Amino acid sequence: MDPHRLRNLRSPEQLRARLEGERQRRTTLSFYRYVRLTDVETLRHTLYQEWEALGVLGRIYLSQEGINAQLSLPTANLEAFRAALNTREAFAEVPWKIAVEDDGKSFLKLIIKVKKKIVADGLADDAFDVTNVGAHLDARTFNQKMEQGALVIDMRNNYECLIGHFEGAYLPKADNFRGAIEEVTKMLRAKEAQTDDQGARSVDPVIPASSREGRPTTAPEILLYCTGGIRCEKASAYLKHQGYTNVSQLHGGIIDYARQLKAEGLKSKYLGQNFVFDERLAERITDDVVSSCMQCGTKSDRITNCHEATCNMLLVQCEACATKYADCCSPSCREIHQLPIEVQRVWRKGRSTRSTKTKAVNDTDGLRQRIREEEELLTLNGTLHPELMDISPKPK
Repeated sequence: MDPHRLRNLRSPEQLRARLEGERQRRTTLSFYRYVRLTDVETLRHTLYQEWEALGVLGRIYLSQEGINAQLSLPTANLEAFRAALNTREAFAEVPWKIAVEDDGKSFLKLIIKVKKKIVADGLADDAFDVTNVGAHLDARTFNQKMEQGALVIDMRNNYECLIGHFEGAYLPKADNFRGAIEEVTKMLRAKEAQTDDQGARSVDPVIPASSREGRPTTAPEILLYCTGGIRCEKASAYLKHQGYTNVSQLHGGIIDYARQLKAEGLKSKYLGQNFVFDERLAERITDDVVSSCMQCGTKSDRITNCHEATCNMLLVQCEACATKYADCCSPSCREIHQLPIEVQRVWRKGRSTRSTKTKAVNDTDGLRQRIREEEELLTLNGTLHPELMDISPKPK
């Protein structure tokens, strides 16, 4: 088949209508595997044809280092999908993580992309052994080690931690994996330096990584966690390269942790929701609300994207503010979003999307100050976008 045809050719409206018209139950799941793959382009085209025939929708990344998949498919086709995976040695018996909450509308289309890496981590993999990873822990053992005082570290981005996290975990402020791993390493070295100041074993926090490899440190046992486990694989290998030998990770991530809680009747040490990278944005693990609306400060963990197309920033927004600001992050975005779609298209022409540079709002105080200033200007001038006068339809 022509590779050009092996991609989505429908509009978002058509895709949504198709999904809404389905009369079959869907299951959302994710999996990954670090494994050496060859002829990745051909594999991509073959998988697209196979999986499209099974009704798979989702986002799948392939590279020479493996596969990273988040997808949904008709529940009736689960066995056939597993059989198709098992026919390939590289994917045989790969563990799945089944979504905690699933309305069947997690994905609208099938996307399979060939990438340099299955996770954009920004790390030079040839600088350390990516297979020398931390110990894999189940939910029960992870809970026990937390109770014994292990240092728990969230390896997700700052906006993912906002709506849910393990109690007492270190939450990086970075909005990408590279920034998070560097921040975590700096934090661990600062702890070593503090221990050294208190008269404990001498450990130089600025020894270069190449000299530290394999050396024990004074850090406590480190427990890493992320959404499905894939980022912890790389992070644990990196930290072990830095000399932190006592590193473990939550096997299967938060998704499988929630499954094990239900299966074994364990108490959740994770509080709130789990951020997911699909149409749902979040799935609830516990009823705890650990965040606040970024616009008014009310306790809320409702996470959403600004509906103004050139903004699209993620933010925590309560229902009242969603109504007040028309599902937008600010009065400025609200004014554009409420224009006729034809005028919006003219206004958007040539403008880049803000969220391509920063995924989420990370300065709550700055956002609230911006809202106050924009409301004042709007009251004073009647608009925040004088340029609209040149493109808005003139009254007849």
